Amino acid sequence: MFGKRVAWADRRALILGFGISAGVLTVAAQAATSTIGRTWPIAETDALSEIESRSARVPDMRQAYGPRSGWSAMKAAALGDAREDRQRTVVPFFTLDQEIKLPDGRIGYPKGFTFNPLAFVKLRQRLVIARPADLAWALRTARSSDFILMAAGKPGDADAITLSERHGRSIFILEERVKERLGLTVAPVVVTQTGQKLVLSEYGPSSRQALKGPAR
Repeated sequence: MFGKRVAWADRRALILGFGISAGVLTVAAQAATSTIGRTWPIAETDALSEIESRSARVPDMRQAYGPRSGWSAMKAAALGDAREDRQRTVVPFFTLDQEIKLPDGRIGYPKGFTFNPLAFVKLRQRLVIARPADLAWALRTARSSDFILMAAGKPGDADAITLSERHGRSIFILEERVKERLGLTVAPVVVTQTGQKLVLSEYGPSSRQALKGPAR
């Protein structure tokens, strides 16, 4: 009989222990979800919703500025047609149009100072420059790391953006300042840096016709 009483006491202690544990867990859970102090609703709008809202208010470029063919920013520099294979070199000297001062106020480089940028930088990619009529040649010739620059074409030729979308490759506009800096006169031409000078390899009609196959 005494043993049964002890067993019953153990059971009561066990039940009481479980009850205390459950109560502690319940209080802890309530504390974890309780609100302490004053709260305010979030005033900021959702970032994605804000982007979608603003993009919806952007005016249609064609309606605002007309077709891309009339945009001044889409005007490429004109180049003549390469009539023969020729290779020449150019040093792209640059002359400062203003003086450059050091932090202490002294003049580091005076206005009119002329230098060769290739003495300080490396042109790691080739520049493949062509007119729209020779785009197929440019795509076959250009390596994956090369830049393709499109010179001006005939009226009605697709612009660089359209050509990029059509061929799945970035095609850039040949700007007038780039044409002057590189000493370009005809296209197609591939520009490569060798030491501190640029090598311009111009391709005549026979070379363009002979060069076939996948892009390189």
